[in-house]
Amino acid sequence: MENNFKKRILIVTGIYPPDIGGPASYSRTLALKLSKDHKVKIITYSSVRKFEEDKNYPFTVKRVWKKNIWFLRHAIYALKVFWACKNSDIVYSLSTLNGAIPSLAGARFFKKKFFLRIAGDYAWQVAVEKNKTGLLIDDFQKAKKTGWVGFLHKVQVWACKKASVIVVPSKYLADIVRGWGIPSDKIKVIYNGVDFGGADISQEEAKKKIGIYGDIILSAGRLVPWKGFRMLVKIMPRLSEISQLFRLVIVGDGPDKKMLESMVKNLGLERKVHLVGRKSQEELATYLAAADMFVLNTGYEGFSHQILEAMTAGVPVITTAVGGNKEIIRQGENGFMVKYQDEFNLIEAVKSLSENKELQEEFKKEGKKTAEQFSSEKMFEETVKVLTQ
Repeated sequence: MENNFKKRILIVTGIYPPDIGGPASYSRTLALKLSKDHKVKIITYSSVRKFEEDKNYPFTVKRVWKKNIWFLRHAIYALKVFWACKNSDIVYSLSTLNGAIPSLAGARFFKKKFFLRIAGDYAWQVAVEKNKTGLLIDDFQKAKKTGWVGFLHKVQVWACKKASVIVVPSKYLADIVRGWGIPSDKIKVIYNGVDFGGADISQEEAKKKIGIYGDIILSAGRLVPWKGFRMLVKIMPRLSEISQLFRLVIVGDGPDKKMLESMVKNLGLERKVHLVGRKSQEELATYLAAADMFVLNTGYEGFSHQILEAMTAGVPVITTAVGGNKEIIRQGENGFMVKYQDEFNLIEAVKSLSENKELQEEFKKEGKKTAEQFSSEKMFEETVKVLTQ
């Protein structure tokens, strides 16, 4: 690439800050890095019409409001993406359906290079959210897919086959995509990188700032069934028997919010469980500074930003032995892993960690070392190489 030449890169995503989630963090970090040498434009769905921070970015963010009626929001999004391809050199879709279809159509029509990032199985996610399957993602791969879910799966595979390169954030997901019949030479593993400074504040000050005291068990993410937040709420009465100081704090928003609020009320846990909603990265840093441990009881992770951010902030981690988590956690060295929805062992892990100060310090130290291996700079360099080669 010539020194003074800047590529025009279109990033198409379904989620972006202030919305919380791994893809949102990824797209923001990548855009910030790419914009140093390239002209970057982001098109995203958004829970807000406008976001004040957009003015401070060295790139353009175009938002399509999620609360528009279904047909209108998808039509506006598709048209914005399609025509944005015209003035782009590279089209990079972080979405496997709503973003991939107009991105691929625009890239082919205007003869642009099309790249696709696969951070999960969209067909499986929809099937779970619509109560069409109770299978975890690995078992879902072997199952027969019919109806709308079958159609989504076919579209997902079709987009992969048409992409120049498919970027995945873990070896685990590379195996999933290969299982769809995609050749290995089209798949590039680029681990997620974190660009997370943490809060320059003591734990005592952080707890005072958020107004929650005691031993804080923090969890964060989109409130969807496979994230396992129900189990965290369910085990709180048992954890309270172990220590009255335990407090569960859940950061995030999503379709399970009302159900979780009802659980908290029905179990009489209003003083023990805090559903604090969506928070900015700066606010999340304060919650991490206040936390005594970070627990992610998830049934699926392609490669978790939340775990890496907790490690960067020096918070001991307990999570599940699923997906890309096994490429981050070394059992008993930099964190604990338990089986998904394993109530007994999850309680035991929380108890063991809370009672062992030496282990807490070891997890903090080794966790920080682990997070350093997954820098945003490294992710940026590898992604630029793939996109601009």
